[in-house]
Amino acid sequence: MPAKGHALLSASSSERWLRCPPSARLCESYDDKGSNYAAEGTDAHELCEYKLRRALGMEAKDPTENLTWFNEEMADCASGYATYILEQVEAAKQNCADPVVLIEQRVDFSRWVESGFGTADCIIIADGTLQICDYKHGLGVLVSAEKNPQMQCYALGALELFDGIYDIDTVRMTIYQPRRDNVSTYELSKDELYLWADEVLKPTADLAFAGDGNFFCGEWCGFCKAKYDCRARADANLELARYDFKLPPLLTDEEVEEILTRVDDLVAWATDIKEYALQQAISGKEWNGWKLVEGRSNRKYTNETAVANTVSSAGYDPYDHKVLGVTAMQKLLGKSRFDELLAAYIEKPQGKPTLVPESDKRPVMNTAKNDFMEENDYE
Repeated sequence: MPAKGHALLSASSSERWLRCPPSARLCESYDDKGSNYAAEGTDAHELCEYKLRRALGMEAKDPTENLTWFNEEMADCASGYATYILEQVEAAKQNCADPVVLIEQRVDFSRWVESGFGTADCIIIADGTLQICDYKHGLGVLVSAEKNPQMQCYALGALELFDGIYDIDTVRMTIYQPRRDNVSTYELSKDELYLWADEVLKPTADLAFAGDGNFFCGEWCGFCKAKYDCRARADANLELARYDFKLPPLLTDEEVEEILTRVDDLVAWATDIKEYALQQAISGKEWNGWKLVEGRSNRKYTNETAVANTVSSAGYDPYDHKVLGVTAMQKLLGKSRFDELLAAYIEKPQGKPTLVPESDKRPVMNTAKNDFMEENDYE
């Protein structure tokens, strides 16, 4: 795997700096503390690369023993990714005798973004189509390929390398996110991609690199290093205070609708402020009117084996016999084996009703009102 680096205007953070250009320079002043999620994702990518190279008949060293976060679920996800890429390659061979397949390919899109570079997980070129495939191990956020700026930056970098060598007309971008059962694909023409690069990407990247432009808050703030003490984010969320925290019946429908569009950001911001204040207090800072105390904790055994033996000797059964939960069982067996053995015994109950923006792709849920109207239609 090639050495990794971090650009100021990286493809992976492009969703943020394209929406909020000055955040790029603002984040530059913060240390990159990393996270367990990022470390787990890095391990998963190494395993994916290894399995894909082996599947394509290439030499590769098994990294498993050096992966801190390795488990059966990760192995299953990586195998599924390799299988998916092989399927794409075989499909490409239907129209092209010798498709080009590149793994962990470094790409440079600095024609539009100052010092812009990144690493594409997999690139397939065949029959006038450039395909970019990106593996996402994350479970929390569902990632869509549609108009995804990270993928489009990778595609531009790949075109810089190969557009003069191959006759490319179409760009296809795919997100493979197995832990969310998500395979998202978006396709556009090469000309459409270049138009976006010239009219949107480059001018916004120039602003971001210079530290100019306007701060703008949204769901992308969750991935910003400055999210805890960003004044623009605080001001945007505190605007809701103009409603004086009235109870819902005292608000107009229009006011409720406006609050709904922003309430998730408000909750996320408040949570971030609490976490920031806690970490600062642990580091020694004293907040006026607040103190750091020891939270509640539950009793636990110092030696479970000794406890089990002692209780067994006394004539009691110390064990709570219970079937593993669905998620834990899938981790134990791996997804393929889990499906093979237990598919007939799994059901998915109807989910709890939840309000989402109209842009959400899930179908509208039937309500009692809808059911009543449908029954009357048949009368």
